[in-house]
Parts: sequence; structure tokens; C-alpha cells
Amino acid sequence: MEERLTISTLMPAERKRNITQVINEYSKRLFGFIRKRVNNEADAEDIMQDVFYQFVGNSQPIDQLSAWLFTVARNKITDRQRKHKPVLLSDLLTDDEQEDISSFSEFLLEPGDDPEKEYLRQLFWEELNNALQELPAEQRDVFIQHELEGVSFKELSEISGDPVNTLISRKRYAVLHLRDRLRDLKNELLNY
Repeated sequence: MEERLTISTLMPAERKRNITQVINEYSKRLFGFIRKRVNNEADAEDIMQDVFYQFVGNSQPIDQLSAWLFTVARNKITDRQRKHKPVLLSDLLTDDEQEDISSFSEFLLEPGDDPEKEYLRQLFWEELNNALQELPAEQRDVFIQHELEGVSFKELSEISGDPVNTLISRKRYAVLHLRDRLRDLKNELLNY
């Protein structure tokens, strides 16, 4: 059974009026406070809704309502930020995959005069380029800028205006696509 958080019809009419009055009086200021501290409007709306749900469910008397609402909002913002820690690429890979990538990187980057290795390197870069072209532009751009050009997520966020977590997510989808798309070629090159 799904639990719904609403103002109960069994609640006394005076309490309903008080709750409605508080929501109407504080929602604009509270939303502005929250919006300045989170990455997007949807998160701000969710946090504000959580604050008012907690207010409606509170059975203890509140002496300083404004301070209570803003303190709860600040705590909800902190809780949300703790939950949204960035995903690291190393967290997505197993130890074997990390070893393969290390070997693979050495193969691609080590200088040499071997024409066959040079041909395989060229083949890899062509296939990588083809696979990158299959990605949506946002994922491709984040992957190229972060992985190949060395631009940090923080810098990318400042340039694009997108939250860091969004950029990390886009890169993750790009990595998953590229890993799948280039798996056979990588195995051939590693077994060379």
C-alpha cells in the first residue's frame, strides 16, 4: 500500500488553515533560499516539499517557525548533497578491467618503430572516433574534453553551466558505450 503525505481530512479545520497559511507565507522565501544552494529547480522543489511534509508531520510545538523551516531546509540540502557524491571511473571498473586499461594505454602511447603496431594504433583511433560519433553530442563532448583533453569536471561545469554530477553521468554513459563498442578491438590489440 502506497503511503501518501497529504493534509488529512480528519485534521481540525484550524490546523489546516494554519498549515496553509504557513505554506503560503514562507514558500517563496524558502524556495529562493533553497534554490541558491542546489544545482537545479527540480531539486529545490523536492527539498521544499520535503520541508513542508516534515512541517505537516511535526507534532511538537515550534517556537520560531521561520528559523525551524530554514534549519530543516539546510539539513535537507546537506542530506541531498551527501547522497549525490560523484561517481569515479575507477568505481565502474573491476580490477581486471583497470589492469587491461593500463596495458591498453601503454600499447597505445608507447613510441616504437613497429609498422604493425602503428597500423593497429591508427585502427584503434579510427574506431574510437567512429564510436564517439555514435554518441549524443553532450556525452561525446564531455568524454573528449575530460578524458582526452584533461579538462576537469569543475571547469566543464563552469563553462557549460551544467552540474558536475550531470557531466559525470554523461561521461559514464559514454564510457559504457565505448567499452561495449570497442571490446572486440581492445581484445585483439591486447592479444597482439
